Amino acid sequence: MQFGIFTIADITPDPTTGRIPTEHERLELMVEEALLAEQVGLDVFALGEHHNPPFVTSSPTTTLAYIGAKTQDIILSTATTLITTNDPVKIAEDYAMLQHLTGGRVDLVMGRGNTGPVYPWFGKDIRKGIELAVENYELLHRLWREDVVDWEGEFRTPLQQFTSTPRPLDGVAPFVWHGSIRSPQIAEQAAFYGDGFFHNNIFWPISHTKQMVQLYRQRFEHYGHGRADQAIVGLGGQAFMRRSSQDAVREFRPYFDHAPVYGGGPSMEDFTRQTPLVVGSPEQVVERYLTMADHVGDYQRQLFLLDHAGLPRTTVLEQIELLGTEVVPVLRRELDARRPADVPDAPTHASLVAKAEAERGAFDAAYRFETGDNWTGLRAEDRKDA
Repeated sequence: MQFGIFTIADITPDPTTGRIPTEHERLELMVEEALLAEQVGLDVFALGEHHNPPFVTSSPTTTLAYIGAKTQDIILSTATTLITTNDPVKIAEDYAMLQHLTGGRVDLVMGRGNTGPVYPWFGKDIRKGIELAVENYELLHRLWREDVVDWEGEFRTPLQQFTSTPRPLDGVAPFVWHGSIRSPQIAEQAAFYGDGFFHNNIFWPISHTKQMVQLYRQRFEHYGHGRADQAIVGLGGQAFMRRSSQDAVREFRPYFDHAPVYGGGPSMEDFTRQTPLVVGSPEQVVERYLTMADHVGDYQRQLFLLDHAGLPRTTVLEQIELLGTEVVPVLRRELDARRPADVPDAPTHASLVAKAEAERGAFDAAYRFETGDNWTGLRAEDRKDA
């Protein structure tokens, strides 16, 4: 099982001091978080994508490439890549490039995004969000798996004899999770392709999460990718930790009460009862997250949001250290011990390459692809016969 952190890099005033970090400070902290996450033994660092204040995550590939150059082992993921407003051709190119530069340490969470104005900023219609997600991913899926693509759809210009470069590392596309909180169509999409399903349930009760994951698992089996309990599932999570629960509650309360995503809603006590947020000791975080599999089945990835709501730099880094040294080792040991042997681990580049080798026989180390001529629209053999 993989454990990690994700960030949306919000710039929120610290309610205890009134201080607002600069964009540069927030970006530097994001990089520092990733380096510490690797140092304390976490598996994944994931970065959201937003194109509006108060967020500074408009260029995930740039940021993840920079982090990739400074790390050795940690998987670099997105949370989320906007499949609706980004051109799937550019996604194919950018993330294949990132895959090469990081030695395969990259995967993606595809999502529609939850900021309405983003759609017209990029020339899209939010009323077509589901259709955009379905069509754009169908094209992206083909671009990573077919060397030469002919394609025509509703939302972008047609492609004739198009080859996306670079080709995926070792001939294996980056693993994709489809992220959705409330759209059954996206769970269906994940199941259709046999991809992962990531339910970022940080604002939702476990009963809703259970329904969405069950739908994905049932459809995964329906499409013949394996048993329902073998489907690839990831969850979001939140925590604020101190050695004593009283200290954690006292310190986090002003951040909870004033953060834009919480303020004016349920009390902190109600929110922690109804959602995955835990405000307490590391032991309490372990206790809560050991129960998640009781609701959704054995799953493969658990990510935590730790750096939001205006929390200062030192506090964020303390949270990552507590997660990596005191929470995750216990969760990893307990959850791995209870998972049946035939329920798969979270996919990695190495495991995907091994699977591809088994499916197509001996892997050709000198992988070559057939390219089209993007000027003339002819393949090499067509040009020869012309």
